[in-house]
Amino acid sequence: MPFFKELRRRSKASFRTSDSSTESNGTVPTAKSSSTLNSAPGSATPPSTYHANGSSYNVLGTVKSNGDTPPPVPQRPTVMVPSSNRNSMMTLSPSGSNGTIRVPPPTSAYAPRITSVMDNSVVYHKVLLVNGEIGDPNQKPMEGNLTVHHDKEGQAFPPTNWPVSDSYFKALVYLSPGWNRIRFDFTSPKLSLHSTGSTPAMHSSYIMLNYLPLNSAPPLQLVILVGRDSPCTYDAAPQRIHNEGNDLSMAIRKFRMAAHLWQTFTAEQMYRHKFGRRCFRFEEEWQTGTLSIRDREMGIMKNETRIHVVRSDKTTAELRDLQYAQQHSPAAKKGELYSIAADAVKKYFNIRPGQKQYVACLLLDAHWDPEVGTIRGHAALGGTADDLGLAIFGSHALQSYPSCIEEVVPAFMDCTRTDTKYVANDCDESGSSWEAANIGIGAHLHEVGHLFGCPHQETGVMLRDYVRLNRTFLIKEPYSTRTKSQGLKVCRQEDECGWHRLDVLRFRYHPCFRLPSDEPLPQDDSIQYFPVGNGRIICAAPSGISFIEIRMHTEDLCRQWIDFSNTDPRHSVTPKQITLAEADVRARLPEDKKKVKLSLTIFCGSSRSEKIEDLDDLLSKKYIVNLPHSFDSRLGFKSKKLGHSQLEGSRPEELVLESIHLQTKLLTSVRLYHGYALDGIEFCYEDGHSQLFGKRGGKPGGDEFVLDTRRGETILGFYLRAGLWIDGIEILTSTGRRSGIFGNATGGSGHTLMAPRGYSLAGISGSCGPWIDGFQIIITR
Repeated sequence: MPFFKELRRRSKASFRTSDSSTESNGTVPTAKSSSTLNSAPGSATPPSTYHANGSSYNVLGTVKSNGDTPPPVPQRPTVMVPSSNRNSMMTLSPSGSNGTIRVPPPTSAYAPRITSVMDNSVVYHKVLLVNGEIGDPNQKPMEGNLTVHHDKEGQAFPPTNWPVSDSYFKALVYLSPGWNRIRFDFTSPKLSLHSTGSTPAMHSSYIMLNYLPLNSAPPLQLVILVGRDSPCTYDAAPQRIHNEGNDLSMAIRKFRMAAHLWQTFTAEQMYRHKFGRRCFRFEEEWQTGTLSIRDREMGIMKNETRIHVVRSDKTTAELRDLQYAQQHSPAAKKGELYSIAADAVKKYFNIRPGQKQYVACLLLDAHWDPEVGTIRGHAALGGTADDLGLAIFGSHALQSYPSCIEEVVPAFMDCTRTDTKYVANDCDESGSSWEAANIGIGAHLHEVGHLFGCPHQETGVMLRDYVRLNRTFLIKEPYSTRTKSQGLKVCRQEDECGWHRLDVLRFRYHPCFRLPSDEPLPQDDSIQYFPVGNGRIICAAPSGISFIEIRMHTEDLCRQWIDFSNTDPRHSVTPKQITLAEADVRARLPEDKKKVKLSLTIFCGSSRSEKIEDLDDLLSKKYIVNLPHSFDSRLGFKSKKLGHSQLEGSRPEELVLESIHLQTKLLTSVRLYHGYALDGIEFCYEDGHSQLFGKRGGKPGGDEFVLDTRRGETILGFYLRAGLWIDGIEILTSTGRRSGIFGNATGGSGHTLMAPRGYSLAGISGSCGPWIDGFQIIITR
């Protein structure tokens, strides 16, 4: 018994000593401060400690490559957590705490310094692009080799080597889910002369990265489409076929690696635009790994990106002849190959209404025909419809793609000339193998941009800037047959291609780019706009206004825009209502274009957009309503219009609510007449009088929605289902009540028309034929 008392006494002392020492050195927050960190509002990533420059604090000095194990990374001290009744806990750091890693200061001037990602960062994609430098490039430029080691090399990824040029390097780092401790070793023949041994000295640094796979956003599906009788091979020169083959398994490996390069490139671009490393994700399945040569050779199983192989109803010959016919036939047949691919994909995924799929499709049967000088069975098209976003591209450059991470540098450095007896020189920009890889991988990414809603831009990937895609992944560029010049000695950030800012803004709010930490979107994804006099426009959206594109009538490309995105992850909420002044909009234009016809496209946080075709027309008198004189001569303003007003016998109508300008009038109920569309709306007052907009058609007697006048309930606006005409309507009130939809609840598309802050509903305007085919609300201050 005394033994147990003594043991308990010693245990208490041990705990006290551990707690006091932990608090005194300041390396680990207490339980109280840890809770404070966890409750930081609006945090875009799990709490972690960031250094000003991650690599400047993580250098472990010089290590001889004599087979000795490099010095271990100092471990974070253990935090003693009080007892809790929680059943699980999220690990936010390698040690299970929110503390920082204490690493020694740099002891080697040549240890790799990572400049593109901070220590303890959270990333959301498997293959991370890392940029860095060795020493001081301005003082003593170094050449050599960088080796990337994973802390779980046996199960995660083997070491990979990357060239260092002029003291700069770029590397692709494979990450496994959770925390990854990555070691970077630099060796150089120049430094071996100063070594006491016969082998080059290694200069090492470490970085901790937390890879958080995403599962809550819809994936970008990857599909290889083949004809129903296809041999499942692709174009390749004889030497390529001899060295690596050109069968379906190799096509899958190359397409998978190209897709990871898309993802890595896009995530890096999002980061440079201050949106973090958010990116689209892929569907994965448990299979033999292919991102490393070792995994493929040893048959190591991993969660790898899934490639769906889909067979079309068409034969290979039909697919190839169809494309040839398209290039030599009227425009009516254009896009037929896209339709065939879309039908095959819809059938394969069994896409149902409302189940959106995003698919990048490789046409494996594309074939270069040297006799006629065309690529048969190929089309470069991308777009999005209600249920399918699809990007298609041919396989004519597939032989030049890397099939794994180790092949990325060799593939983009391969100057083998394109032999047009066997493979295509696409657009005369693929004169060598590495340039063909640029065109194939980059042009397909261009179509993926269309899939995500991006139009052509004045710069970037959406304007064929992908001919420089290699510079993102290489530090040195080889000779270019396209420019007939020697490549860059060092590929710096300003030399690389990129996504345009407007593309990045679209991605930021696209469903495929959502993070678990993003605020939930409201169900209402509508956008409203109201001209309110003096050249001003109020724009409102429940999901927030993200940006507005300004287009001149004479130009297809957008050259000016207004960005409302907040790049601070702690305050990422976009404004729900903004006021635009025409003078401010036109001030953004060149001096000789300030009076041209303009259109505006408003984008909201739910990735939806609304276009104002003519700014001058919106600000004209046709959107202004003169309210009765008893209302102090105030003006009313019309909202955007729903419906096309094109039914036979359609006539314009306008109704100003009497309760707005007569204090003796009390609106008590609304009667709605409807069948498969909205026939009429009747506003009923306490004195028995009523006002009718439209007709008393449809259901006999209609349906009545009664307002709670004792609580002062009023009508704020309406939710409508509309297309060519008004299919259905729902009343929205000041107490938060919704009437339910009267009419066709699934017809057309959904729109909300509601008075913005500072305004109230004054009436409705529009048109009516056999039923209501035009609808606007009228607002006033």
